[in-house]
Amino acid sequence: MHWADFTAGRLLEERGEQQVACSGITPSGEFHIGHLREILSAEMIHRACLDAGLDSRYIFIVDSMDPLRRVYPFLSDEYERYIGCPLAFIPAPDADGNPDPDAGSYAEHFLGPFLDALGQIGVFPEVIMNHETYSSGGFAAKIHSTIEQADAIREIIESISGRELDDDWFPYKPLGSDGSMDGVTVTGYEHPFVHWTDRHGESGSADIRKAEGKLPWRIDWAARWGIHGITCEPAGKDHGAAGGSFDTGLPICRLLGSEPPGKMVYEWIQVKGAGPMSSSSGNTIGPVEALSLVPPEIVRYLIAGSKMNKHIDFNTGSALFQMADEYERLVADPVDPEAEGLSKRQRVAAVTNNGAMRLSQVLQGADPADSLGGVSFRHLAMLAQIKSDDSDVWASMRASNHLQGEPSDALIQRLERMRNWIGSIHFPEDARIHIHESISEDARANLSPEQSSFLSALGETLADSEWSDEAINQSIRTVTKESEIGGRQAYVALYWALLGRSHGPKASALILEIGQEAAIALLTS
Repeated sequence: MHWADFTAGRLLEERGEQQVACSGITPSGEFHIGHLREILSAEMIHRACLDAGLDSRYIFIVDSMDPLRRVYPFLSDEYERYIGCPLAFIPAPDADGNPDPDAGSYAEHFLGPFLDALGQIGVFPEVIMNHETYSSGGFAAKIHSTIEQADAIREIIESISGRELDDDWFPYKPLGSDGSMDGVTVTGYEHPFVHWTDRHGESGSADIRKAEGKLPWRIDWAARWGIHGITCEPAGKDHGAAGGSFDTGLPICRLLGSEPPGKMVYEWIQVKGAGPMSSSSGNTIGPVEALSLVPPEIVRYLIAGSKMNKHIDFNTGSALFQMADEYERLVADPVDPEAEGLSKRQRVAAVTNNGAMRLSQVLQGADPADSLGGVSFRHLAMLAQIKSDDSDVWASMRASNHLQGEPSDALIQRLERMRNWIGSIHFPEDARIHIHESISEDARANLSPEQSSFLSALGETLADSEWSDEAINQSIRTVTKESEIGGRQAYVALYWALLGRSHGPKASALILEIGQEAAIALLTS
């Protein structure tokens, strides 16, 4: 079984027909594609639940009550006064990083583009702003229960996490007179008010039925599981490590009168060769940037095709070609797991791969073949480099029978992303195409007399050939057999002549796009 389908089956056994999958994020700044693993893992489990006939919801909790923890590099020093204030209650930055009271909240500012990016990959969750749950009184009962059982919760956190809490620790953080949680000391509790004094010497009371304070993270997480009836929430290995917030959340959730979701931990996405993605280290690729370069189905396949306990190397360089090849092979030649003669291992692989393809589609239930638009990733990369005008790309695809009629919206978007990728720093240099108009000196130095003879003979043969990919490919094979060199050396010779290097895209397609007159002139020179 695919891991998402397996999880859906387990959830049915453990929690019944009603399921709530959840993921969340703190909108403190720019997001990176590593966040997509949690989000897509939860969303794919939700889809698998729906496919299994379960009544499933997918919610996305935005930690908008979380405080601003520091002045990030993209913010001006004016944000110093907002440290400790909930992200929902401070202004968004303008283009210069200064607070802009007319630009909405800080939380909304960073959340909007991220939700747009999620929409591009087919993720449309029920968005829940955590500060609104506090404002509406949704946390009130859990906060009261937490304060009443503060000693028991302290014991849980200290015994499981192995860290000792401060003597003045209190399981609720009220906002002080300046709206910040920093430097606020709790002086008493009389339901529903938490009394406090702050660092400015001011005193006041916070109403637990309003967004006048919040629970600490470990308790907040455990409380929301019960508030929203969450049955499944994948957690990163930092939260899922022994003694982490998931381990403390399980008993706290039960202490507060609810049943927690089962523990489910995912490994991180790493930038190839640079380690785990981290906003603080700057080792990031943003989801908005990634989705402007990579087809959304490939991003989904990156997650769907990997077990949750395996780390993922995200690579927008040469490995992207290999991942696209793998995806296209599975689309073109899906294996029937019920076919005769398959070993157990082959049957398991077929089921897993079919599940990954199903969950990789932007639209649930879509045919994977529709995502390709009739052209391979490598062929489109070649066309996008050779043809500067989109209309020329479509004309070429019609001539080669890759396209009938007008291009679909999906194909137009694929070409747009391909051009973005080619124009970015991420496109691999050895995949860039520059067609030579004449044989370069480097090429002459690397071509043997036999290879030069092969090229001349091929040019003469192509002069009398039908001008199609299939006919050109047949001419290459025929002349190779008649020459004194092997197949590999023949193609090496072609690439040296056409591109000035020893490798390149499919030779027949490349020659077809150059045009008959130009190709013959080059090869016979």
